[in-house]
Amino acid sequence: MALLSACSSPMVAPAPVVSAAPPRPGAPVTTATLATPGAARNWDELRLQAARRLVAANPEGTYVGTVPDMLLAIPVLEIELNRDGSIRRIEVMRKPTQALDTIEIAMDAVRRAAPFGDVSRLPKPWKFTETFLFNDVRKFKPRTLDN
Repeated sequence: MALLSACSSPMVAPAPVVSAAPPRPGAPVTTATLATPGAARNWDELRLQAARRLVAANPEGTYVGTVPDMLLAIPVLEIELNRDGSIRRIEVMRKPTQALDTIEIAMDAVRRAAPFGDVSRLPKPWKFTETFLFNDVRKFKPRTLDN
């Protein structure tokens, strides 16, 4: 009987390997290993690199392909960076009218994807916005990748 109970115990996921502020307690854990981000030449390049890092750092929480006609929620975040691409501040620019938990999901995803690369050569302020397109199972696609 002891053997059966040992088999039914939950497996513990390893800690994330991503450099960023830790996600809030209870947030999904990822084991994605991200390449060191390159220095972006302009803000469009940085936004695209950041969107790709969001997907890479959050494989279980994202989707690719066509965005559904009906979305669960569309939070918009403004991410302010330090010169090295680490996060200085995250501000909610648009709260969805429903599924308010998607705000925290999006913020945790940003933290897991950081740092975003050296921005010291880009014009200040060192900030960008990202729109998160959440489907009905609370997976998101960065709007930047939907263009």
